[in-house]
Amino acid sequence: MINSLIKKIVGSKNDRELKRLQPLVDRINALEPQIQGLSDEQLRGRTAEFRQRLDNGESLDDLLPEAFATVREAAVRVLGMRHFDVQLIGGMVLHQGKIAEMKTGEGKTLVATLPSYLNALTGRGVHVVTVNDYLARRDAEWMGQVHRFLGLSVGCIVHGLTEKERQQAYGCDITYGTNNEFGFDYLRDNMKFALEDYVQREHHYAIVDEVDSILIDEARTPLIISGPSETSSELYYMVNRIIPRLKQGEVIEHRDGKIGQARKEYTGDYTIDEKSKTATLTEEGVAKVEKMLGVQNLYDPSNIELLHHVNQALKAHTLFKRDVDYVVKDGEVQIVDEFTGRLMPGRRWSDGLHQAIEAKEGVKIESENQTLATITFQNYFRMYEKLAGMTGTADTEAAEFNEIYKLDVVVIPTNRPMIRIDQSDVIYKTEKEKFAAVIEDIVQRHDKGQPVLVGTISIENSERLSEMLKKRGVPHNVLNAKHHEKEAFIVAQAGRKGAVTIATNMAGRGTDIVLGGNPEMLARQQAQNADDFETAYQEALEHFRPICAREKEEVLAAGGLYILGTERHESRRIDNQLRGRSGRQGDPGESRFYLSLEDDLLRIFGSQRVAFVMDKLKIPEGEPIEHPMISRAIENAQKKVEAHNFEIRKHLIEYDDVMNRQREVIYQQRREVLAGENIRETIDGIIEEIVLDMVATFCPEKTAPEDWNWSSLLEDCFNQFYFRPELPEPTPSLTQRELEEMLIAQVKARLDQRSEEMTPEVFEHLMKVLLLQAIDAKWKDHLLSIDYLKEGIGLRGYGQKNPKEEYKREAYQLFMDMMGRIRQEVVQMLFRVQLVREEEVERLEQEERQQRLAIGRAGGAPQARSPKVNPEKIGRNDPCPCGSGKKYKKCCGA
Repeated sequence: MINSLIKKIVGSKNDRELKRLQPLVDRINALEPQIQGLSDEQLRGRTAEFRQRLDNGESLDDLLPEAFATVREAAVRVLGMRHFDVQLIGGMVLHQGKIAEMKTGEGKTLVATLPSYLNALTGRGVHVVTVNDYLARRDAEWMGQVHRFLGLSVGCIVHGLTEKERQQAYGCDITYGTNNEFGFDYLRDNMKFALEDYVQREHHYAIVDEVDSILIDEARTPLIISGPSETSSELYYMVNRIIPRLKQGEVIEHRDGKIGQARKEYTGDYTIDEKSKTATLTEEGVAKVEKMLGVQNLYDPSNIELLHHVNQALKAHTLFKRDVDYVVKDGEVQIVDEFTGRLMPGRRWSDGLHQAIEAKEGVKIESENQTLATITFQNYFRMYEKLAGMTGTADTEAAEFNEIYKLDVVVIPTNRPMIRIDQSDVIYKTEKEKFAAVIEDIVQRHDKGQPVLVGTISIENSERLSEMLKKRGVPHNVLNAKHHEKEAFIVAQAGRKGAVTIATNMAGRGTDIVLGGNPEMLARQQAQNADDFETAYQEALEHFRPICAREKEEVLAAGGLYILGTERHESRRIDNQLRGRSGRQGDPGESRFYLSLEDDLLRIFGSQRVAFVMDKLKIPEGEPIEHPMISRAIENAQKKVEAHNFEIRKHLIEYDDVMNRQREVIYQQRREVLAGENIRETIDGIIEEIVLDMVATFCPEKTAPEDWNWSSLLEDCFNQFYFRPELPEPTPSLTQRELEEMLIAQVKARLDQRSEEMTPEVFEHLMKVLLLQAIDAKWKDHLLSIDYLKEGIGLRGYGQKNPKEEYKREAYQLFMDMMGRIRQEVVQMLFRVQLVREEEVERLEQEERQQRLAIGRAGGAPQARSPKVNPEKIGRNDPCPCGSGKKYKKCCGA
């Protein structure tokens, strides 16, 4: 009550923000006549002028009105498009590092030109991030015209570019690309062996298009670069054969006593929890699996890998459905993106799940991969100094954007009033009744010439509707993961008279639906194979323009684009995205969702109340319920799921933050090594740490020097540094510090000696190579250890321990152990490695070839070279009897 009263008096926070930006809009508009009077050359020259003013101490905020006015005029001259006032506000919000919520069709792509130009003036690079390669290419070519006109360079990062092309694209003032490519380039850079091979520059400023899709929907999917690990595919097939022989059970709750304490009983071999998407073996199921696999105890530590395979195979069979979660195409299992409905070729589920599904579908099992580098989108995008985003639907997730990314959401008003009619949901008892009603609605709309966009949440439902429409003779397009190549063209024409388009979820996101059709796209499609494309295109354009204009009038008269949702999504935001395809720029439109009690959302999250109402009212078959109460109940169910998913993402980032800090340390160390800065100082520091640890272990401060473990200290020095130092007399006056200094001085002198033997330049290169090899090898092993730690850490909760705190503690300990192993390995190799001259390598290879030929002719197996000599009779400085030409101590005596 009080909050609503305050809002009426002073306005909401969003209203106050928009009011604060209005004077800047007025200033930009006041500059328009002056900017219009400039020639093209003068307009272009403003870029150099702005850069000079930045060098002289002005800020980007000082330049904003003039820079925005310049971009607006450039867009008018190059594209024939003039930024509306609300688009200027959107540009300011993006420049401030916030999220601009702008309805579909309000021109977000054009809005991005304003802040990207302004921030590119610093010369530090701007990244404009989109959801797929098509949009990245389109925006770089289309909006890039404005930037190039003003003298800025524009690059585009898409799949299939060479390293050199990537470097050039990242070196541009403004770089367009997909979230996946930006993330993978960061990981690949941090696996390289020379700084000049890195493709990315600093992470200065990014504008994320469809920000909700990238930073929320895809936030739970980490980017992983992996290499093959050694696991037999036969194990997957063996486990796969037993899963169909298990029977699904259920959890039965019994209430005991007056206080209603619950006791759970599990039936069958396994149970499924659809809310948390887990499948678990019961005691009976474990016994059956043990019998079928011939093992005594499935939970014995020696069977941990087998248990893991059983759990993954159970998930593959019970929780992952063909043509919903994945498709089998060209003999491969390809993942379907649960949010966009697109195929993701090349992407694989990790941890053996993909192989389990391949075994289930009877296709060739690809080798399991081990993680070499990984990062989540959450942590990648939080590296940017300034991050901004734009989308049609962000306000419902404003709390998450603020908590995870520190991003505020500002809702930008539409350029023209929204007049779309959003009807209440209608709900049927069964899915069969629902689909019958959907088909009737589509047929009626089609007959009167109204275009219909049908939203589904799975490929299976898309194809089911398609079959039903074919039987009714209704021409239509199906847009799902199996046809994503034609996506943009099909979506752009979904507003033509009588068009019926079935789209999986948000397929075609980023492409405008123009009522009456898009004449430019139709012309381009018709002229694409012509010998003279330009002539054919112009002729086709002249043909389609009047047709599309006439169709637009007829579509407007029929009520505009009709959005028909066949099921509610778990997130209100995805439903709003679907609705938002209609009613753009003040066009008429209508939307409605059809539901049934058998839909996943209602079945899992609360159809009982609705079913109770339908039974009480004795609703006959085929009759729906339509009531605002139903819509509210469904919205509440969606809010519960959204809150649950937010908790999962929050939980994920809390765990990944631990890894992120470790990743930053490792990548920073790699960069320092690659830069070649103070490598000898780094090695000296490692030596000092190792000596201090040794002395602390064998020569405790509280013990008298004569009681120190001198023999173990000497042995440890030899194992670590490959020589036995001269130790002092254990006099009572000897201190731990003096011993440390004596040892450190001797080890460093030994290192100097090796440096001189190899020449300082070669030795420095060797230090660099050994450091990188050790860091990379141990980091890879560490990632595998962390994967295993994550898998079992949840069980700590049963021991009354906080799994998150346990994970932090153990991950830290694993990291410190890894750092210790890196130090140890680098030093051991530095003091032991021997350089061999090229001619020596060639001579040894020649000897081996001759030996193999001789053995091949004799039909035997090659024997290792082992000179028959008594090593005790050879002096350390004598020539080695193996014939290498080296001293014995530097060859076989080593």
